[in-house]
Amino acid sequence: MTAQQRDMIDQILRDAPFDLGGDIAAQRPLLEQMLTSQPLPADVRTMPGDLGGIPVIYIDIADVEPRGTLFFIHGGFFALGSAAGDVGLASSLARKTGMRAVSVDYRLAPEHPYPAALQDVTAAYRALLEQADADHVVVWGESAGGNLAIELLIAGKAEGLMMPAAALLLSPMTDLTVTGSSYAGKAHADPAISAQAIRTRAADYLAGTDPADPLVSPIFADLSGLPPLLIQAGSHEVLLDDATRLAAKAAADDVAVILDITPGVPHVFQAFAALLDEGDAALNRAA
Repeated sequence: MTAQQRDMIDQILRDAPFDLGGDIAAQRPLLEQMLTSQPLPADVRTMPGDLGGIPVIYIDIADVEPRGTLFFIHGGFFALGSAAGDVGLASSLARKTGMRAVSVDYRLAPEHPYPAALQDVTAAYRALLEQADADHVVVWGESAGGNLAIELLIAGKAEGLMMPAAALLLSPMTDLTVTGSSYAGKAHADPAISAQAIRTRAADYLAGTDPADPLVSPIFADLSGLPPLLIQAGSHEVLLDDATRLAAKAAADDVAVILDITPGVPHVFQAFAALLDEGDAALNRAA
């Protein structure tokens, strides 16, 4: 757990050419390049497939008989990212848990605004339940994927779908009204994300939908009846309040919740587990 590691990750993010609020056509390949810059371990096996007509990638660790399924929803602020781009992160937790991961390639905004992404992850989850026992499924997502993960549970509860054993949310976006105090309070500490960039991408996703709608901003939803939640975030991210406010709302709605905040690290710091001791330790706690 070294300050040097944290400083290195901070500088990498500050120096990166990626601009969250920039032109979509230019930023998508830049993010993909960042996410796939490190080669996958030799024992990671991937296979394309589909669930409920939605493209997915199955991720297995060689010679491991999986004891369950991690239903993974990638981040990218609703407009960027891909299932393939996040294989590294998904495979890390698959290895630590001894589970198989399935990563959903949901449709992206602005071409496909709300509710397209939520419809896709719900359709894929519904199809997964035809193949797997819900008690052996964990839903998890990072950033916008964390939003879609919790919204999947809310929509699934309303639909009568079986709930998974638990949900893991890494730095989730939970308030598309962008009103948390950390947007200003953590502006200088966050090396990569700003409130204005989030507003830009949220507008792409919302396309006129009220940002306070509980099906896009889960801090305004009734969370009662959801499975146990583990929420992880870093103290150096503007989305910190999105995590803490969701945890408080879940607790108020009688949901078992663990809020796990790591000091001095940025948004989805677990993705840097190979370089950052805190990232590896957080994934170990999640596992």
